[in-house]
Amino acid sequence: MGIKQRLGSRITPIGYAGLIILTLHFLLVVFGPSLAPHSPAAILTSDPFADIGLLGADYLGRDMLSRLLWGGRLTIGLSFSAALLGFSVGISFGLLAAVAGGWLDQAIGRTNDVVMSFPSIMLALLVIVGFGSSTPVLIVTVGLIQATRVLRVTRAVAMDAMVLDYVEVAHARGEGKWWVMRREVLPNVVPPLAAEFGLRFTFCILLISSLSFLGLGVQPPTAAWGIMVRENLSGLLFNSWVPILPAAAICSLTVGINFLVDWMLGFSYRDVREDIVT
Repeated sequence: MGIKQRLGSRITPIGYAGLIILTLHFLLVVFGPSLAPHSPAAILTSDPFADIGLLGADYLGRDMLSRLLWGGRLTIGLSFSAALLGFSVGISFGLLAAVAGGWLDQAIGRTNDVVMSFPSIMLALLVIVGFGSSTPVLIVTVGLIQATRVLRVTRAVAMDAMVLDYVEVAHARGEGKWWVMRREVLPNVVPPLAAEFGLRFTFCILLISSLSFLGLGVQPPTAAWGIMVRENLSGLLFNSWVPILPAAAICSLTVGINFLVDWMLGFSYRDVREDIVT
C-alpha cells in the first residue's frame, strides 16, 4: 500500500468532519468581514429582533449576519493568540522541568500546581478586574491559565521520552541536556502536544466567550460571539432565534476542533503493526 493510500485510509469520518468545519471557519475568518453586507455597528431599524436581512436584527436593530462575520474573526483571533501564548510558555517550562530535574523541576511543578488549584474562570475574573479587560490583558490572562495545563502534559510526555533508548544513547555519546531536549525529546513528543494544542484552543474559545458573556471580556459595541449571546438573551422572550446563532457558532467551532483532535490522537497512537504489515 502506498503512502498516500495509507494516509487516506487513516482519515476517519470524524477527521473529515473536523477538517471541513475548521476550513469553513477559517474561510469565514479570512473573508467574512469583506462578505458582511453592513457595518457591524450600523443600526438598520428601530425594531429589536426585526426580520431583516438573512438572519434578522439584534436587540438594537443591527444586522446579525454582519456581526457574526465580524465577531468570528475577533473571537477566533483572540482565542488562537491566547492558545499560542499558552502553548509556548507551557512547552518551554514543561521541557525545562523534565530535562533539568531536581529542585528546579520541583519548584516549577509546585508553582504550577498552586496556579492550577484555582478555577480558571475565577482566576481570570480576578486578573481582569485588577488590570482591566483590554485585549492584551485578555490574551495574556487566558494564555497563561492554559499554559499550566500544557506544562503538566509536556512534562509528563517528556519524562516518558527521557527514559527511552535513543535518549540514553545520546547521553552516552556525551550530548548535553539541552541538545537532547531540542534534538531528541521535543521532536518525539510533537504528536500528543499537537492534540493538546487543539484542546487548549477549544478551552481558550470557551473561556474568552464566557468572560465576554459575563461582561468582563470584549466590550460592546465590538462584535464578539460571547458578548452577542449576552446582549440578545432577551430575544428568547420574543421567540427569536438570534441569541442561538452566536452560541451555535461557538458550538460548531469547538465541536470541529474536538473532532480533529480525536482523529489526531487516534492517528498518533495507531498500532505500529499496521505499518509493518503494509
